[in-house]
Amino acid sequence: MKNFKSVFMILLPIFTLLGMACRDQKSVWKGTITTENGVTVVHNPKEPMYGEDALVLEEDLSIGESASDEDYLFSRIRSITVDDAGNIYALDSKENHVLAFDSTGKHLKTFGRAGQGPGEFRLPLTLGLANHDEIVIEDSRRHLVYYSTKGEYIRDLPIAKAGVARISLDSSGNILGIVIKRDKESPRYEIQKFDPEMNLIQSLDSRPTPSADNEGFNPFSGSTLYTFDKDDRIVCSVSDRYEIKIYDTTGILIKKIIKEYDPVEITEEEKRETKEEMPPELKLVMPKYHSALRWISTDDEGKIFVMTWERIPGSDGYYHDVFDSEGRYLAKIPFKFRPHLIKKKYFYTVTEDEDGFHVLKRFKVNWRMDE
Repeated sequence: MKNFKSVFMILLPIFTLLGMACRDQKSVWKGTITTENGVTVVHNPKEPMYGEDALVLEEDLSIGESASDEDYLFSRIRSITVDDAGNIYALDSKENHVLAFDSTGKHLKTFGRAGQGPGEFRLPLTLGLANHDEIVIEDSRRHLVYYSTKGEYIRDLPIAKAGVARISLDSSGNILGIVIKRDKESPRYEIQKFDPEMNLIQSLDSRPTPSADNEGFNPFSGSTLYTFDKDDRIVCSVSDRYEIKIYDTTGILIKKIIKEYDPVEITEEEKRETKEEMPPELKLVMPKYHSALRWISTDDEGKIFVMTWERIPGSDGYYHDVFDSEGRYLAKIPFKFRPHLIKKKYFYTVTEDEDGFHVLKRFKVNWRMDE
């Protein structure tokens, strides 16, 4: 027994070092970084640096679940934003108003209403935060409605002339959105950036519309994806390839993030359901695979989250690829619910209760990549 203990004490440091080496080996990034025409290109392999347990979510707040008070009741949460104090703003597109809560979930104020007058909206789509203290609601290509974080109406900004939709805002209030270019030769969706008064700053990138193919309409052509990161750089994807582009604040392309991936095949059920939703006279082009990326979001630490088309087995959720601020593929995380916002170590999302009403949930984000 003494000899066993002696041998064990001798081998223990070796086992520890081997364990540390194995752990470090798992976290080695196997991609490459090159420079092409002045643009940094980050090539990622299929496998991430860390496993699914790299991120653990711990629920710490739920608003709207089994609520009897209308101040805590949602019909359809379309968009969420959070200010620097941790106050939460949720856009209810069915009720045409915004509900504001403090960081503990206490209701502060409800503002906005349906209509066509100042401060009113008919079909609110997105909610954003401008200049740290202005809540901005996009009303379906018609105008942007500005409120203070206290719920006081500020102004309306017409956007119909520019034809911009699906807006995103940077910290200075500049506006990023998509514009349809109905060019007969090359109909396309174009990403454009405007100043806070809707003066065009620049056009950044574009992709063909689903009707651009002369052979027919492709209902699975994918989306034009874009957002701002923590440094007000533009993160976007306009290709059917797994490629993310990053533009600096002046509109110069500075980085491409590319990842090897296995395309997800479109099921026969998906094709059938899509056909049923389309006009019968419309000629359709049905590709074999989904687009590479489904959605892009960023957090305030520089990470990029990519929603893929790969379903989580036995769940309605999808896998999300996570990249660090350098563009390296960190982890493949199964999210049952889409991340509406990730800010200050909190993950905000929307679920449904038994009656079909939306519930706003907040989770603490615990990264375990360094453990």
